[in-house]
Amino acid sequence: MRFDIAAVTALGSVLGCIDSASAAGTVSSCCTALAGAGFEKRIHYPGHDVYEDRISSYWSVAARVRPQCLFQPLDTAEVSKVVQTFANAKCKFAIRSGGHTTWPGAASIEDGVTIDLGLMNSTTYHPGNATAAIRPGARWASVYGTLDKLNVSVAGGRAGSVGVGGFTLGGGNSFWAARKGFVCDNVANFEVVLGSGEVVNANAKENADLFQALKGGSNNFGVVTRFDMFTFPAEKLWGGVVVYPWSTSKQQMKALSGFTTGLKKDPYGSAIVILHRTPAGEKMIINAYEHTGGVAAAPIFTEFLATEGEIMNTMRVTNITDLTTELEQAEGYRDTFVTISFQNDERVLQKAAALFDAMLDAIKADGEDWLALNLFQPLPRVFADRGLEKGGNVLGLDRFKGDNVVYQVYLGWKDVANDAVFQTAAEKLIADVDAFAKSIKKDNPFIYLDYAYKTQKPLESYGEANLKKIRDVANKYDPEQVFQTLVPGGFKISNVGAEAGEGKGKGKGKGSEHNEL
Repeated sequence: MRFDIAAVTALGSVLGCIDSASAAGTVSSCCTALAGAGFEKRIHYPGHDVYEDRISSYWSVAARVRPQCLFQPLDTAEVSKVVQTFANAKCKFAIRSGGHTTWPGAASIEDGVTIDLGLMNSTTYHPGNATAAIRPGARWASVYGTLDKLNVSVAGGRAGSVGVGGFTLGGGNSFWAARKGFVCDNVANFEVVLGSGEVVNANAKENADLFQALKGGSNNFGVVTRFDMFTFPAEKLWGGVVVYPWSTSKQQMKALSGFTTGLKKDPYGSAIVILHRTPAGEKMIINAYEHTGGVAAAPIFTEFLATEGEIMNTMRVTNITDLTTELEQAEGYRDTFVTISFQNDERVLQKAAALFDAMLDAIKADGEDWLALNLFQPLPRVFADRGLEKGGNVLGLDRFKGDNVVYQVYLGWKDVANDAVFQTAAEKLIADVDAFAKSIKKDNPFIYLDYAYKTQKPLESYGEANLKKIRDVANKYDPEQVFQTLVPGGFKISNVGAEAGEGKGKGKGKGSEHNEL
């Protein structure tokens, strides 16, 4: 049944909102419908201070799309009512948690309304069942800051400014992944508002199919309004960053390959190797090391730490709040992330590093204020094993028998005129690395959704069996297709062709056969 717009516009309170929204021009019927549902006090229009502040708080400048209005709910009941209102009125909307995705439209919308979950940002510890109830608008810095004071923690994100919601639904990597699986594997229960407005819980015993599909299936099923996460006693971590000369690249790649293999023996380790071109044009290597057991210079790091020429070292024993503050990323740039994975093979690692260096020399951009990062992160088999122990997810990593590496290109620039220059460079580098990995049969199809660009196909990379799970669950819990048709942002199962998962085309199906179980 369609929402009665005519009845709503007769309300004096709505007329007041329309007057106050003159800066936005004609107020959309969907903003009017939202006001008619009783939410006029928290609807914000272009030109309003809250609206402008929230748009400017998207991490990437490129993602700062301007909706017709935005709404900030306070609780699950309000989200339910808003989703019902939009479903009835056939209004398009976006859902924003932290707003860290780089591409426009992922968590924003121009021709609709953004539901901004930023005011739903609390973290509450429940000692009775050792869980933390975390609202989707929270950022990991606030989550850890709250829990540190209670001497407990959760396996969450590695940068404090990243939001909980989208990150967790995309899988979520963490310092604890080799011990506890992906972040999504550490959710005990999801509270979800479905397309009908109904509020359900999804856990191992209740709506178990939805529970599994949410672990990697992104925003295809509903709005998650609470993540109940398993906690554990807070641990001191040994961690920080070590900066090396660019000339040590070959040693870094060799060390990373051995480190990835070694995580099965010492799952307390974590490492990210980052080749970095600063805005000033300097080139260096910045490695982030962590040991969640708090052991300084544990043997798994020996090859890394033996690399000569160290420029800076911040390694220390500290808490998770401190470490995630250190790993923040530069703001104020137009950014892009593009990603693939490949098997843990030193030849591919070395080739990727060399191709990145060549890309830096080839980029011709106006102005010098741009940065480039080439990130290499272990993706060993043990990550998937931990997920299976907790009931499984839909990422599909359990179908690979060997260890892999997540490879990410991250570019940031200031001038919109350079958008095509940098996006083309990033996509070409990814394609060239993927082609080399394929040429020596060391490719891997998995695409990590949280780093994927809008033209990539992360859902297809999960494999045919998981695609079927996601599609079946979406059809079951959202039969009216609200989150497929009215929420265009993100990676949609309805956009996946029937042939996906059968090995046809780049990024789909199987990698080299010897990496499959």
